[in-house]
Amino acid sequence: MEKFTKVTGVAAPLMRQNVDTDLIIRIERLVSNTGRQGLGPYCFEQIRFRPDGSENPDCVFNQPSFRDAPIILSAENFGCGSSREGAVWALAGMGVKAVIAPSFGDIFYNNCFQNGLLPVALPLAEVEQLADEMRASPGNARVTVDLENCQVVSPTGRVIPFTIDARRQQALLAGLDDIAQTLAQKPAIETWQAADCSARPWVWL
Repeated sequence: MEKFTKVTGVAAPLMRQNVDTDLIIRIERLVSNTGRQGLGPYCFEQIRFRPDGSENPDCVFNQPSFRDAPIILSAENFGCGSSREGAVWALAGMGVKAVIAPSFGDIFYNNCFQNGLLPVALPLAEVEQLADEMRASPGNARVTVDLENCQVVSPTGRVIPFTIDARRQQALLAGLDDIAQTLAQKPAIETWQAADCSARPWVWL
């Protein structure tokens, strides 16, 4: 998994509540043989594209100032709905590194940490102010999400702290998902296994 330390870039204001995983990636895209690496072009396709396949100019992700934004700003309950991990894969495929919202769907939130995407929970008023600052200087405004120091720096220089579980913070900084964290303990596991095999050989038959 790619390490996450800090990202600075455009933050696209998708300020809507209850952005569910079906809006992020439609279920049929997960069974269309695109693979997890091929989901990016279909991320948010329901709002990014018109029925004829052309871009919807009203969608924030198609506006020149916010195209290819590595950060998304949103309202409450981002990533709610089904438990599809493909929602995180699609966001990553679209180039998103962090999502800032007041709250997240529980399973989506957990899936983010397994795929190197940082979900940052901030009060709605702070997220709305970030969105206002982005809209005030389109094309020039930048947001920094600093995982090492657990802070967001707004386009106007405001420093906004956020909290995150220390174990998850360290795992993202090191680029370790749950499997990699377990494998990091391999010597200790093998030592215990050898001792237990000697003490209780009948268990290992």
